[in-house]
Formats: sequence, structure tokens, C-alpha cells
Amino acid sequence: MNVIYPLAVPKGRRLCCEVCEAPAKRVCTACTVTYYCGPVHQRADWGSIHEKICQLLIPLRTAMPFYNSEEERQHGLQQLQQRQKHLIEFCYTVAQKYLFEGKHEDAVPAALHSLRFRMNVHGLNSVELVPAYLLLAEASLGLGRIVQAEEYLSQAQWTVLKSTDCSNATYSLLHRNLGLLYMAKENFEEARYHLANDIYFASCAFGTEDIRTSGGYFHLANIFYGHKKKDVADTLYTQVSEIWHKYLNDHYQVLSQARVQQIDLLGKQFVNDTGLADEAQEAEAIRILTSILSIREPTSDKAPRKTVLVLKTLAMLYYLMMDSLKAHEYAARALSLAQEHLSVEEQNVIQELLTLITTEEEQPITS
Repeated sequence: MNVIYPLAVPKGRRLCCEVCEAPAKRVCTACTVTYYCGPVHQRADWGSIHEKICQLLIPLRTAMPFYNSEEERQHGLQQLQQRQKHLIEFCYTVAQKYLFEGKHEDAVPAALHSLRFRMNVHGLNSVELVPAYLLLAEASLGLGRIVQAEEYLSQAQWTVLKSTDCSNATYSLLHRNLGLLYMAKENFEEARYHLANDIYFASCAFGTEDIRTSGGYFHLANIFYGHKKKDVADTLYTQVSEIWHKYLNDHYQVLSQARVQQIDLLGKQFVNDTGLADEAQEAEAIRILTSILSIREPTSDKAPRKTVLVLKTLAMLYYLMMDSLKAHEYAARALSLAQEHLSVEEQNVIQELLTLITTEEEQPITS
């Protein structure tokens, strides 16, 4: 039974829903420390993040045990804080991944968890809260809740304004989300302004040719593409493709040789190693590159080299992610197009990639 009986709740204690903060009527029976207003929000939280962190919440939401010394107590507090910091990053990454996959509803509970843990660790006014506010704003935009997105972004802006140590990376994220907001409101002049600022701050933080800067170029390209300024959009899409191609190709060259040696010596494959920070960044790469490919392919006969570049980049990405089927699909498409339009030398590069993928597909995986 997961229904809360009001008489069983200690006097003066208010139990709130994990998702909406309304008065709680149900409790998770697995951890007994998480509450919900009803079955809808309980299912939403479970499917988004709670299943993954259910048991981890117990030591965070129950009274600390009695310690025999101050040293033990301090050690216990440090462990508690480390658990909270781990959950901050884990929930943030899960929410990011959902957003890149277009699962905006699923992203909300995970982002809320990240926000609450940040408040517990850093306080209510810390700039560390800003990334979580921005996730919630982006999820709200994806759900068409523009007013709610504006509220989260206003909170993020106010927090940044009060901060004296806000990083360029945080400024970049803030301007990117403001750009997305104004795109949703069809105020494209304001959107371009914020996306230009996103690119500037990301360039200061990471460099102009970094994959973390490419998101700004991508969203700016989408604006120009939507306004039929195809030449400008094409230039930006090409820049994004080249940034991701260079990054993945560097890892592909090193890892492909290592995998060949590993297969030859031991008859088994390496684990997934894209060189990307986490699954969220992998999801971002897939979203950006497949979006560009959907624009490139209808006119691939006019600019085949650009289409081949995106196909080859996707093939390398899935190869590094150990998804041989998708890697083979994109590499085969790249080779087919290259054989029609590109030089023999360019065809040979793709053929090598396809051969390597095929070789790994045929290798038995042993432990």
C-alpha cells in the first residue's frame, strides 16, 4: 500500500509531491522517503529518474545515525555531501540526454532532482543552480510552455546577475537558452543576438572549433535556414559538421587501431569509447548530425561532398559507440554516394571505415 494516511504524519510536517510540490497523498514503497500527489506524477518520476536513484535517496532523506566522535560525524557529513554531488551530476546528465532525444516530459523530473540537490549543497542563490534552471526552461519550451520557460530563465538570469564568479560556460548556456526562447516566440532578431553571445562565451571557454561551441552555430544556422538564407545556413551547417568530424575522427584513428590489435590478439572488442563526456553528449551529437543530414540529403547531388562528410561522421560516431549496425548503414550510404561523385582516394577512406566496421561485426565477442 502506498497511500499516505494523514494521521500517521507527524504534526507540523508537510509532505510535498516530488514533481509539483502539491500536498502528497502517496509514498514510494521502495524507499519510503519520496512522496507524490497522485499516481500520474509517481509514474512520471519513476520512468524519468526515480527508478535509477530510488535506494540512493534513503541515506539522504533519513536522520543521520548517532556518531561516537566528532571525527566520525564530520566523515559522515562529507559522505552525505559527496552522494548529493554525485546525484547532482547524474540527474543533470539524464535530463540532458532526454532533452537531446526530444523526451521533454521525461526530462522534467530528472532536472527537478538536480535542482533540489544543488539547493541542498550550494544554497538557494548559488550560480550552481543555473544549469538546472536552464534544463527546466528547455524542457518547458519543448512542451510548448513558454510562460513557464520564461520563469525559469528569469530565475537563471537573476542568479547570474547576482553572482560575481559566473563562468563563460554558464553565460554560454544562458544565452543559448534565451536564443531558443526567442526562437519559440518568433522574435528572431533577439534570438540571433543571444545565439551570437552564446558562440562568443563558448568560444572564450572552449575555443571556436570545440564541439561545445558547435551547438550555437547549429541553432543559428536553423534560424537562417528557416528564413531561406540558405548560403549563410549552409556555411554554418558545414562548420558544425567539420567540428564534429574532426573531433570524432581523432578518436576514431586512435581507437580503430587499438581495436584491431585487440581483436587480433584476444578475439574480443573494446568497450564503448567515443571520447565524449557522457551519454547526453552522444545524444546531442546524434541529434545535430541527423538534423543536418536531413537537410543535406535532398540536395546531395548538388553538394555530395558535404553529405558524405555528415554520413561518414555519423558512421564514426556509431562505430565508437559500438553500434555496428548503424555504423555500417551510414558508412555504406557514404560509400555509395562517394562512388557516384567523389574521387577514388576519397572513396578508399570510406571503404577502409566500412571494412573495419564489417570486420568487427563478424568477430565473436568473448569475455
